[in-house]
Amino acid sequence: MTINAEMFKGVVAVADGGWSTQLQMRGVPTDAMAETANFTHPDVVRDLGRAYVDAGARFITTNTFAANRWTLERREVEQSVAEVNRRGAELAREAVGRGGALVAGSIGPSGKILAVRETTEDELTPLFEEQAKGLAEGGADLIVLETFSEVAEILLALKVAKDATGLPIVASMSFDSGPQRTRTMMGAKAEECAAALDDGGADIIGANCGGGIDLILPAVVALRAATERPLWVKPNAGMPELIEGRAVWRQTPDEFAAKVPTLLDADVNIIGGCCGSGPEHIEQVASVVARRSK
Repeated sequence: MTINAEMFKGVVAVADGGWSTQLQMRGVPTDAMAETANFTHPDVVRDLGRAYVDAGARFITTNTFAANRWTLERREVEQSVAEVNRRGAELAREAVGRGGALVAGSIGPSGKILAVRETTEDELTPLFEEQAKGLAEGGADLIVLETFSEVAEILLALKVAKDATGLPIVASMSFDSGPQRTRTMMGAKAEECAAALDDGGADIIGANCGGGIDLILPAVVALRAATERPLWVKPNAGMPELIEGRAVWRQTPDEFAAKVPTLLDADVNIIGGCCGSGPEHIEQVASVVARRSK
């Protein structure tokens, strides 16, 4: 599959919403690693994917965000990296069925920082390669690198995933710092990130998670000013409240969707949600997109 800007001229596609928060709401234990639900609660994972498809999403991410070797070993998961990622992609493929939605294999950051020498590129390369290959084997149509904050790490993940699979790559970073929330946690500016990812060969460039849909517009504007690649935007549903040690997301589907027109005006091509958003949020987003396309 070839993804380019021409595909999205005059067209906006809808992506899915959050996964770990939604799986917990559906009965996956809060103390369990969300990705292990691919084996312990496969019906729940599959049904959530189907709910997103029914809500209007045309990109369904896999439940594999943290399924890398280091995290699986630390959490003492018995399945291998390949097994967890392959199963996550298979469940997403089953959820999509023949409806035309695409499966986006999710890969998150390693949790270690290159800039302070917590790890090296030589150590990270097999980490991302294993995950990408497992997702491709399970039937992913593309790979989405999500919630990265370090440019060097996402550029490495981009190269490794592309070399390992040949699939299109979405490179999405989280912007939650600076006066207008246009910098990553590592201090990288959104426009600099977009330029680097464009040069690095990302097929789609994006922003996800961060400070929520109320605060993401300046970062989106900065990304668009620096690249002509399609933009992928999946913000959180507001900011969580900590209640009895548990994150609770209050933003309603209507409140979330009310912010979507401004993002579409900023030339977003693919719009969905991240933490705190669910099928009801995505259904409202799809309604906004449908009205705008008439």
